[in-house]
Amino acid sequence: MNRDLHSIRRDYQFEDLLEDQAGSDPLTLFDTWLEKAIEACPDDPTAMTLSTVDKDGWPHSRIVLLKQRNESGFSFFTNYSSEKGQQLDQSNKANMTFFWPALSRQIRIEGTIEKVSRDVSETYFASRPRGSQLAARTSQQSTVIPNRSTLQNAFNEEEQTFDGQDVPCPDNWGGYVLKPRFIEFWQGRPSRLHDRICYTSKDDNWIRTRKAP
Repeated sequence: MNRDLHSIRRDYQFEDLLEDQAGSDPLTLFDTWLEKAIEACPDDPTAMTLSTVDKDGWPHSRIVLLKQRNESGFSFFTNYSSEKGQQLDQSNKANMTFFWPALSRQIRIEGTIEKVSRDVSETYFASRPRGSQLAARTSQQSTVIPNRSTLQNAFNEEEQTFDGQDVPCPDNWGGYVLKPRFIEFWQGRPSRLHDRICYTSKDDNWIRTRKAP
């Protein structure tokens, strides 16, 4: 690559994130920021980087979509037999990172993950587009396949099998919920003097601190 990467930068010109604005509840602040992101970032505002660790301690990250945020935590859905599913079976510690460039905002969420109930998984699966349902049954996620046509042929077979029928949720497909123990809100500011407001869960309360950028 001949491009000068050193020169690629921008100065952030957004408002401060001060303690009195942030409040004492990070979940309320998260909801406020997410609503703003949905308005300002039409392309995948719920996309987040999910980071897990394998049995050898190697980190793995990929983009998934947040599908629910409630009193239980932050939920997403996937194939339980996938690499991420296997890694979560080995270690239930994970991190979610949201980044909204248009707002110069980032949120990091650390916590422990567990599977949601089967009812929740099946209810969400039933709400998905039919093509996504068939794809979930088709793909043996993370396994090596010889070519694209193998995947397409498997999809076509599932499509024929369930022609005119509801597509059932696969047994190895469902949701996870991350229960947060640490949440950091990052707001880009001029001259790299960014705001970082952090919340750590302790004895069912949130302790708020500020970190240097």
